[in-house]
Amino acid sequence: MRVLLIEDEPLLAVQVAAGLRDRGMAVDIAHDGLDGLHKAGANRYDVVVLDRDLPLLHGDQVCTALLATDTSARILMLTAAREAADRVAGLTLGADDYLPKPFLFEELVLRVRALARRANNAPRVLYRVGISFDTARRIVTRDGRIIPLTTKELSVLEILMGADGAVVSAEDLLERAWDEHADPFTGTVRVTIARLRRKLGEPSLIETVVGAGYRL
Repeated sequence: MRVLLIEDEPLLAVQVAAGLRDRGMAVDIAHDGLDGLHKAGANRYDVVVLDRDLPLLHGDQVCTALLATDTSARILMLTAAREAADRVAGLTLGADDYLPKPFLFEELVLRVRALARRANNAPRVLYRVGISFDTARRIVTRDGRIIPLTTKELSVLEILMGADGAVVSAEDLLERAWDEHADPFTGTVRVTIARLRRKLGEPSLIETVVGAGYRL
């Protein structure tokens, strides 16, 4: 899952991004509306966490501009304003969800994950070839056996399972499971796939399609 966090408070942005990354999400940060809109146009995101009161370009304008594109990203709007009228205004603009500050971090995590499932039309629990993946609890089992995976391995597996047998390119995996700082010329995707294969056990479930990518 890839998330764009547009938040002008540097400390809050770093803390929220770190927490989301700890839960297996790839997170990019923008500190003003213009930079956020630029990144949203340059990359594919599942969820945009959007502060409403932003410099250079107000969050309302960012929301409107995002909805005018063909983005499939869901928008979670944050604001210090807690009045019902402010929530209504944010949702009227087209935001998918609204969370007033201060907020409980775990609630933010649950809302982001729920929006990502909606963005990808994904159920809470994924099933394929003997694997069960509870995306909310981040628990993977194969034939009833719990398989401990790292946050990045979980992200890659979720993408492969969500593809429902279709081939996913290494470039697509890199874009969706890593953030903007990932080096596209490293073998990080190949190494993660190799670890994932080993942990899932035999018979191997992840197929390499030469010149195209991977599929489960």
